[in-house]
Amino acid sequence: MSEKTFDLHLIDHSGFYGIKDSNIELIRKLFPKLKIIVRGDMVKVIGEDEEIEIFYQRFQLLLDLFDKQGKIENNEIVNLMLYDQDEQSSNNLNGDDLILYGRNGIPIKARTPNQKRMYGAIYKYDMMFCIGPAGTGKTYTAIALAVKFLKDKKIKKIILTRPAVEAGENLGFLPGDLKEKLDPYMQPLYDALNDMLPAAKLNSYFEDGTIEIAPLAFMRGRTLENAFVILDEAQNATLGQMKMFLTRMGENSKFIITGDVTQIDLPPHQASGLLQTCKMLRNIDDINFIFLDENDVMRHPLVSKIIKKFEENQRD
Repeated sequence: MSEKTFDLHLIDHSGFYGIKDSNIELIRKLFPKLKIIVRGDMVKVIGEDEEIEIFYQRFQLLLDLFDKQGKIENNEIVNLMLYDQDEQSSNNLNGDDLILYGRNGIPIKARTPNQKRMYGAIYKYDMMFCIGPAGTGKTYTAIALAVKFLKDKKIKKIILTRPAVEAGENLGFLPGDLKEKLDPYMQPLYDALNDMLPAAKLNSYFEDGTIEIAPLAFMRGRTLENAFVILDEAQNATLGQMKMFLTRMGENSKFIITGDVTQIDLPPHQASGLLQTCKMLRNIDDINFIFLDENDVMRHPLVSKIIKKFEENQRD
């Protein structure tokens, strides 16, 4: 006899167990030779070695699928626990445009042609520039891709960074310590992550450094390996900062740089380094450039019209 223990503290175990532990009861029926004990976040399985090994592999697939979807159906429990299947079979449940399942099982998809381009290109290119106006989903899609790579164990950590540049406000006069001053600038990144990961798991990732959100200046001197790194609001980075950031790239890393060249908050005497960088690197075949426009805007319909008018005014 042997036993295995599963720690579900990073998973919504109440959702995974089902109403009145209905999912656990179904699993018990599928493995009648095993004793399955549930105590809070812990699931212990006792039985013969061979049966335990089969259960362990299939139960892990079930946990992975629940982690991706945020929910689990009876037919999925039966299929994964009763029959031999590899991990890819569970991934095939996803639609072509589905990036991942967020909190409460909400599907997060690439919804526009350019967002779909981002989804496809990230597997081919290690560095990608995504340029476009507000509301085109460039940051949200980039973070969704990063979370997917983390869940699929293709990378070990996510690093999200932005230049700490005031958009008409004075950073020094904000109350609190450095983190409290910077958090408002990073809030869109927190909001996206909150859509995609359960609160307990997200907090755990912050605590152990699996996910890091930091100002661009904090990247200096580092080598970023086995990481999915996103530089957001890159239009507010100088040319020197762009060079510093791009040269942080280490082995097995993905870099996405997002920016909106119509919303530059740098002082008048400082030029944005984003467009200069794009011009310098445009002939490097291993870097992908995606330009989003008003057709990618997923906010209120008025936003597309406003963006179009601003563009017309700048041309006049």
